[in-house]
Amino acid sequence: MSPTLEIVLWWVAFAGSHLLLSSLPVRSRLVAVMGERVFQGLYSLLVLGLFIPLVWAYFAHKHTGPLLWSIPPSLLVRWIMYVGIALAFVLVVGSQVTPSPANLVPGEARPRGVLRITRHPFVMGTFFGGFVIFALVGAKHQDARKIATNVPGYREFCAATPFLPFTGGETLRGLREAAPAAVIGVAATVVVRYFHAAWFGG
Repeated sequence: MSPTLEIVLWWVAFAGSHLLLSSLPVRSRLVAVMGERVFQGLYSLLVLGLFIPLVWAYFAHKHTGPLLWSIPPSLLVRWIMYVGIALAFVLVVGSQVTPSPANLVPGEARPRGVLRITRHPFVMGTFFGGFVIFALVGAKHQDARKIATNVPGYREFCAATPFLPFTGGETLRGLREAAPAAVIGVAATVVVRYFHAAWFGG
């Protein structure tokens, strides 16, 4: 099997399992049989079990074959990447310290902090590679499911928060409120940049 096909198959399995298990008909039936907590536990184990070999396959073959594209390195390009990575870390860290119905950490449907930047800070913060499509489709799917199941306040939460990062009218207020997450995110960017070659290779 070619490395490209292997990675694509793992991606299809990983993304497909998310969408299938979280679809309303399938999720409702499974939760009715095994309960919410058991379903969430098995769901998490399954997607993690698919994510690990996906990452393994990618890192095993990331330098195989010709480059899809190559941007000439420059100081401007490097700083654009650093700023983008820092913003991604701010969103990911903010998602953990600002609970909401759309986050990994559940909480009330109230716009604040990083949620004023995007109501899906975790998936938008992992916005790279195949995760671009996965984040957009998965987040839209989650919004539709939570509205369909009448999660309290979720429709109003969607109306008050932007889907795509930095597209809402309260982005600057959100950045100010997310200052602790911003400090941690920038620090994480510096650490990952410094140790990137040792941890992930060139």
